[in-house]
Amino acid sequence: MTKSEAKERIEKLKKAINHHRYLYHVLDRQEISDAALDSLKRELYLLEQQYPELIAPDSPTQRVAGKPLKGFKKVEHAILMLSIDDIFSEKELHEWEDYLKRLEPDKTFEYFCEQKIDGFSVSLIYKDGVLSIGSTRGSGKAGEDVTQNLKTIESIPLNLRNPKSEILNPKQISNSFEFRASKLEFPPALLEVRGEVYMDKNDFEGRKPFANPRNLAAGSIRQLDPKVAASRPLKFMAWDLITDFGQKKHSEEHQILKQLGFKTEEGRICQDTAKITGYWQEIAKKRENLPHQIDGVVISVNQNALFERFGVVGKSPRGIRAFKFSPEQAATRVIDIKTQVGRTGVLTPVAVLEPTEVGGVIISRATLHNEDEIKRLGIKIGDTVIVGRAGDVIPDIIKVLPELRTGKEKEFRMPSECPVCGSKVIRPEGEVRHVCTNSKCSEVQRENFCHFVSRPAFDILGLGPKIIDKLIEEGLIFNQADIFKLKYDDLLGLKRFAEKSAKNIIDSIQKSKEVSLSRFIYALGILHVGEETAFSLAQYFASLNELKKSSKEYLERIPDIGKVVAKSIYSWFQSKINQKLADDLLEAGVKITAQPKIGKSLAGKTFVLTGSLESLSRNEAHKKIRMLGGSPSSSISKETDYLVAGNEPGLKLDKADKLGVKVIGENEFLTMLGVRR
Repeated sequence: MTKSEAKERIEKLKKAINHHRYLYHVLDRQEISDAALDSLKRELYLLEQQYPELIAPDSPTQRVAGKPLKGFKKVEHAILMLSIDDIFSEKELHEWEDYLKRLEPDKTFEYFCEQKIDGFSVSLIYKDGVLSIGSTRGSGKAGEDVTQNLKTIESIPLNLRNPKSEILNPKQISNSFEFRASKLEFPPALLEVRGEVYMDKNDFEGRKPFANPRNLAAGSIRQLDPKVAASRPLKFMAWDLITDFGQKKHSEEHQILKQLGFKTEEGRICQDTAKITGYWQEIAKKRENLPHQIDGVVISVNQNALFERFGVVGKSPRGIRAFKFSPEQAATRVIDIKTQVGRTGVLTPVAVLEPTEVGGVIISRATLHNEDEIKRLGIKIGDTVIVGRAGDVIPDIIKVLPELRTGKEKEFRMPSECPVCGSKVIRPEGEVRHVCTNSKCSEVQRENFCHFVSRPAFDILGLGPKIIDKLIEEGLIFNQADIFKLKYDDLLGLKRFAEKSAKNIIDSIQKSKEVSLSRFIYALGILHVGEETAFSLAQYFASLNELKKSSKEYLERIPDIGKVVAKSIYSWFQSKINQKLADDLLEAGVKITAQPKIGKSLAGKTFVLTGSLESLSRNEAHKKIRMLGGSPSSSISKETDYLVAGNEPGLKLDKADKLGVKVIGENEFLTMLGVRR
């Protein structure tokens, strides 16, 4: 990016960030997620680091937050309430430590790590032990007096506890902390505590129109009627003690705060970045099961004197960082929009993105589904967009940010010709899909082969896309039945095929010849027929011949099969080419085994899985659910009976809590399946 392009981009980003920050911090409204806003701010920060001469005093990176509301009295902070710079990877963690060591090369570092609660930061000032002023962060220099609202929170003490008796216990404080009760005047004339107002996830359920607990906490504190705050189960977590009690370390401040009557997190002292990473990973695993929302871990240089010597740069102290979890959403740009041709000839537009990390995965592409979805989003090539992962897995474009457009963005139109074979593309009347009219399109054939050998179909190990391409190129396969006619010598004659690899593939093909009716139906690649529909058909029809002979009207009477799917199945079997394919497969030695009888123990129950199971793969789990009469699903809704939570569950866990869906662990799930671990 040139300097002039960077300048234009910076101005657009500043305007967008200021708009969303105003909504978020001043009006307590939100149009995009916190994670998406963070990624915009990070892009701005990185551009300014690349071109420091473009940093302006009004940049969002140079200030902490918005202006106080006029309805509240202004409160000056004696010591600035600064924010914390973010890091997102171990690499950035190491870079930060290297930076600190260059500033203090002769010092031994110790760190204090604690959860970063996703709440609303406030300052509490106590005079002679009594809560006197409670204020918001505001601009960092001055906030808003919200004392009456904060007094309604029971976890905020109105009077400080006298810590003299407890704090002298040497087991409760570190050896380096020399605290003398005789030197402490209690209550202190002035004491300032800083921390976070928040709401537990369970208490937040059903409280619309707020998007999340953080917004509700902010909305409760930053309004003029204390009765509103009193009516909501808000909590306070202290994380900083401004007043000098003789503490030498930040970890000791947490101990003192607890003795003074504040809820605070124990955290962990870490001697190096490896231990920091271990703590971060440990908290990340616990994150979904915590009662409150967190979005990362705060890491501070534990030695207070060293922390102070590091000073401040920009809006954040040098000696502290927020090690964020991978964002659930992020902003990125659409480099291009391309079309892919699938196994049924359907053209799918795909956005090519500037790579960005979402949910621990680097995303560089996201499907746009069809022309109607592109129109709904209003997306153009060159747009800045917010991306997430639908169902914790599939990259998904959630929103376009048109305010960041430069005028150079381009409209996208679905092609009138197939990008692979050049044949005419049509949009059938009443449908959203665009289809290549050439049934022999090379890409359609290739995708059909890949679908046919996939795990839910014939599950032919070793026969991947590259080998399929080679077999097509060499004229060894023309339809799926040809796969079962391949011989050892056919493969051995191909380049880069050794004796062992050729033998392994032929053995795998032979082993796959016996297949259940449901997998056979799925492998045929009938439009709208996925694993669940194929399984339902196999349970309903005793044989392939019965399915072939069924009328469209008869198919419509089968549970979970509507008119569109019934028409697709009927049309497929009416095609002479398709009839020949089915016959050719049987002639090539494929044997359709009897469909196993299903049990009834899970009849009528719908299961959704999130995270990974130790005992079963997801495919195996789905198969066992079906065989007991249950229905596996990829998306959670009010109709879901059970969410099975494995290791590192995703966003579905939060959704289950909101919808009241029962959550079970792997052991309970295995018991329901009758599987011994």
